[in-house]
Amino acid sequence: MRSQGILHAELSAAIATLGHGEIMVLGDAGLTIPPGVQRIDLGLVEGVPGITDVLEPVLGELSVESAIIASEWSEWNPPRRAEALALLGDLPVEERPHLKLRADMEAEARVWVRTGECTAYANVCLVAGVRFIAEAERTRERFQAS
Repeated sequence: MRSQGILHAELSAAIATLGHGEIMVLGDAGLTIPPGVQRIDLGLVEGVPGITDVLEPVLGELSVESAIIASEWSEWNPPRRAEALALLGDLPVEERPHLKLRADMEAEARVWVRTGECTAYANVCLVAGVRFIAEAERTRERFQAS
């Protein structure tokens, strides 16, 4: 048994296998997941776990370069959106209309995680990054300066 971090074996494995630029969708309980993709269903009962309950530990284990959310979220549930944005911190966050976001994610996302969240548009798409990018940029700058 793991002593810390995400204990859910399937979620932990999905995080470990995501590569740079691949997308993990964290969605609400009503999220329609397309066939043929990796589905991890965490929903237990209404509201458990909530989107931010899942987002926070995932951000602790996944190197994320950016996030994508539905633009409608700010109108339908500003407090929950604010919680998610606070967890995302300084990461770039792109907003797209929900229908475009759905179509894009059906084509691009590799892992879909359904939570117990029962509020509208509470979906966060995480674009995997790499932890060594800052060091790579410094090395490139040193090489170009010489």
